Amino acid sequence: MTTLADPVPGGRPGDLERATALGGELAGRGVHGVVLAYVDTAGVARVKTVPTAKLPSAAAWGVGMSPVFDTFLADDSIVATDVLGSPDGDLRLYPDLDHLVVLSGQPGWAWAPVDRITQEGTRHPGCGRTALRRIVADAEQRHGITFRAGIEIEWAFGQGGAPDGEFVPAVAGPAYGATRQVELSDCAADLLAALAAQGVDVDQLHPEYAAGQFEVSVGALDPVAAADRSVLVRQTVRAVARRHGLKVSFSPAVTARGVGNGGHIHLSAWRDGVNLHSGGEGRYGMTAAAESFVAGLLARLPALTAVTAPSPASYLRLRPSQWAGVFTAWGRETREAAVRVVTGTQGVRDQAANLEVKPVDLAANPYLALGCLIAAGLDGLTSSASLPEEITGDPARLDAAEAAARGVRRLPSSLAGAVTAFRADALLRSALGPVLADAVIAVREGEIAAVDGLDDEQVAAAYRWAY
Repeated sequence: MTTLADPVPGGRPGDLERATALGGELAGRGVHGVVLAYVDTAGVARVKTVPTAKLPSAAAWGVGMSPVFDTFLADDSIVATDVLGSPDGDLRLYPDLDHLVVLSGQPGWAWAPVDRITQEGTRHPGCGRTALRRIVADAEQRHGITFRAGIEIEWAFGQGGAPDGEFVPAVAGPAYGATRQVELSDCAADLLAALAAQGVDVDQLHPEYAAGQFEVSVGALDPVAAADRSVLVRQTVRAVARRHGLKVSFSPAVTARGVGNGGHIHLSAWRDGVNLHSGGEGRYGMTAAAESFVAGLLARLPALTAVTAPSPASYLRLRPSQWAGVFTAWGRETREAAVRVVTGTQGVRDQAANLEVKPVDLAANPYLALGCLIAAGLDGLTSSASLPEEITGDPARLDAAEAAARGVRRLPSSLAGAVTAFRADALLRSALGPVLADAVIAVREGEIAAVDGLDDEQVAAAYRWAY
């Protein structure tokens, strides 16, 4: 489980002693440096590193980092809010020692996610990890509810020797085909070995639909740990691929046409150790609370896309009839619905039942995405929101009148539309807090301006290697 207490100057009780012991252990294992990692508002993983000997100092006093990165765009240009985006100020990065791992894919390095606090020792209001930790803690304290989450990770392998900026698939063959697995057998085996060595519980690794595309599914954890794991797994995929002469892209749209890379989120709510998505009297065994949770998600999906699909490239992926879930609809095992109810196999449903939220990609900051999804679902739960009728098949087949009667709406078809919906959603903005919510809006509007006048191919190229 993730430590729910905020870091403090000087370290929490036992942090310094623990970091000192860890530093000695790491040095004995040939680890020379520790990567301190977080994800900015644009969804880009940012890092600082320290020598292993400096880990105790980092645990006690943090490592300096400018708050300006909260309003960086994916191309490293900078926008601003009334609070963020200036060259002034400093933050401290505090490693979470509970989630420090030795990087098997990068010999000589360890990795740890960080929380960012101010020099005065207070929470930094722009830190997505801290915001998610607060949302999770509040859910348990106010509602007695905990969560388990997992994030699917899709990416495209590209040839390392391709011309600069271009994508040439590193593997051919049919979707889910044995050809792809054989052609990248050594790389895939090394990836599984690296993830196992890092303590990552892998459920599946397989070729996917798009050119050069693979997917890894990992076991569920508490939401903060699940977001951490998503960042760690992507770092590992990239590192292992590079050692095999390959490049990887996690961009929502590696090319302008075809199926893009998703980052579907699986989420389940629990109370007193009981899965609310199984064993109830509602549809497919859902409890009344679980049905209302789904209703809360559906009601806010248009605004949620500003956080779950935050890049202009996201909207090259979010197209009907491509299993991207672009309508406010739910269904059991319905892969065209935005929310797929997964019951699990008979015999393990009490543990396996969960929700899959599909209009999510890996340009999303996973901490913000999970935090907003939980806030939306909890709002539905607390208001006892009514879950509409299930959709089967492809919602795109419904005519306008039938869709309206069944509450099926098309999600925003552009980032601008998603930002408009997010601006109007007081609940989601309140969940993040005004500083972080304003940063989300400013960064999204900056990305919109950055691609003004570009065609789809140019948009895909602009973000191809950003994520």
